[in-house]
Amino acid sequence: MQRIAISGILILSLATVSACGGGGARNTTNMTTTTTGQELTDLKAALDAGAISPEEYEKKRKEILKKKI
Repeated sequence: MQRIAISGILILSLATVSACGGGGARNTTNMTTTTTGQELTDLKAALDAGAISPEEYEKKRKEILKKKI
């Protein structure tokens, strides 16, 4: 009888611990698979299409080149 009671307490304890789920913390990872050349090509296409101004183009171009160093 004692063995059953101990087993029940152990199972209840494990169920309680496993139900906590780690506190709800979220980990996110962003992964970019675009090459520098592709980013620059896309940026130039946006400029040519009139989607961005020449000033925006230059600013973003410098950012792209700077982050790849």
